[in-house]
Amino acid sequence: MAARNKARKRAFQILFEADQRGVPAQEVLADWVRHARSDDRQPPVGEYTMELIEGYAQYAGRIDELIATYAEGWALDRMPVVDRNILRLGAYELVWVDGTPDAVVIDEAVQLAKEFSTDESPSFVNGLLARFKDLKPRLRRD
Repeated sequence: MAARNKARKRAFQILFEADQRGVPAQEVLADWVRHARSDDRQPPVGEYTMELIEGYAQYAGRIDELIATYAEGWALDRMPVVDRNILRLGAYELVWVDGTPDAVVIDEAVQLAKEFSTDESPSFVNGLLARFKDLKPRLRRD
């Protein structure tokens, strides 16, 4: 598994856990880092995973606003928790991270949806992130 792919998967798992526990993502990230340092059976949390979580946290309110606005027919709190967190991660990386091609971000998010969510989720994730890609210049500006 490529390093960035693994980093995205771990970032998704951290966001999912934070959502389930109702705590900030940085708190869960700190727990994972601390646990990895104290238990050599746990893999270390990679730099890109940390960048994704810290970056997401910086824009979390705006990201949730975007998802709620553009996810037609879905209220954020009624959306499946897996999909919500895949979209959070994908939206952050797509709109605010310049180093990764948009197609890669969308494909990786769709792969996470295939692995962790329902049969309908990959197309939902793909459609919403594709919309963000098309609106990206405006979304960054707002």
